[in-house]
Amino acid sequence: MPGERIVIAGGGAAGFFAAIACAQARGGKEVFVLERSSQFLSKVRISGGGRCNVTHAALDPRTFSTRYPRGERALIAALHRFSPEDTIAWFQRHGVRLKVEPDGRMFPVTDSSGTVIDCLMFEAKAAGVQPLARKGVEKARRNSTGGFDLTLSDGTSMSCHRLLLATGGARTLSGPQIAETFGHTIEPPVPSLFSFHISTPWLRSLPGVSLANVELAVIATKLRQRGALLITHNGVSGPAVLRLSAWGARLLAEMDYYFTLRINWLPDQHESALTGELRARRETQPKRQVASDPFPPLPSRLWGQLVHAAGIPPETIWTTLSRSQLLELVRLLTRCELLVEGKSLNKEEFVTCGGVRLRDVDFRTMQSRLTPHLYFAGELLDIDGITGGFNFQSAWTTGWIAGRAMADV
Repeated sequence: MPGERIVIAGGGAAGFFAAIACAQARGGKEVFVLERSSQFLSKVRISGGGRCNVTHAALDPRTFSTRYPRGERALIAALHRFSPEDTIAWFQRHGVRLKVEPDGRMFPVTDSSGTVIDCLMFEAKAAGVQPLARKGVEKARRNSTGGFDLTLSDGTSMSCHRLLLATGGARTLSGPQIAETFGHTIEPPVPSLFSFHISTPWLRSLPGVSLANVELAVIATKLRQRGALLITHNGVSGPAVLRLSAWGARLLAEMDYYFTLRINWLPDQHESALTGELRARRETQPKRQVASDPFPPLPSRLWGQLVHAAGIPPETIWTTLSRSQLLELVRLLTRCELLVEGKSLNKEEFVTCGGVRLRDVDFRTMQSRLTPHLYFAGELLDIDGITGGFNFQSAWTTGWIAGRAMADV
């Protein structure tokens, strides 16, 4: 309806994309973006090490949706309506060319998140969107017209015909509280995408060592993950760890982040074959010191520490390696168990799982099933993806759908 006022609570990726989609689709509407902080799109600015991992390439919507530990089913149809390909086309149409990295992540060719921010701010202004900083939505109540009366963080008030909540992760207070006011259930927020604290001294002596492919498992659970791993000053991180933390977010929180992690450093090597190859070194290179003869593709520093952890003296040569020492080395190479005693959030992502329960949201419009003219987008929903551009894609998708719906398109 011309003359309608639409308020979007939250000046992040989902909020801005929704505002632009709404204003571009139907003129004559007042579209406001209200942001509590002094800066819009702050998460976009720091994501991907300041490069902004816009989306992920080469996946059809059904496969793409499997990268979401929470929200997969709800997103399948939504991703068909606004897909990663649509995201790529939208940004390129508005002057932001994207490039694909070997792992499928997509970044602006400038390698600067500022390019994405400038684009969104420019398109919002061009479409007539009115962004207002330091004006968070604190409270909302229905009014007699079927719209909403809003109380803002600066003490002022505003009314609107339609309200979109895009306030970010469920750890923020106002978004979940407003949603609960209108009968929505909030799934408890817990961190997702975090690294593991491990105090084992030999591991902590290896900061910076990385491996392209390991297999991780959390003992006494079904959690498994393969991929790249990075050893840090505090423990382990990298894509495999972050994915494991995402899929296990709730379970690991219930365990208070205290559990045993099993690492197979050579997941493509069968244990019996590995044992045979190491035994063969007694014949092929009997005089070489075990500690200085790493098994590829293990980094030499890691190999040396595993040899030491197996109780093998540094001067030991292959021909004098005992059977028990060899078997212990094989165990550490394929079934290395380390105690995890905490977590560190991944600063580039700081994603939470939890948020507005999905069954109470119509993903054809992102409108509440409980309250007409109330909409949701972005991380406030109980949706979270693994690292690699998936969380931004859910923001673009849900924001676009909500924006178009609020424009009555």
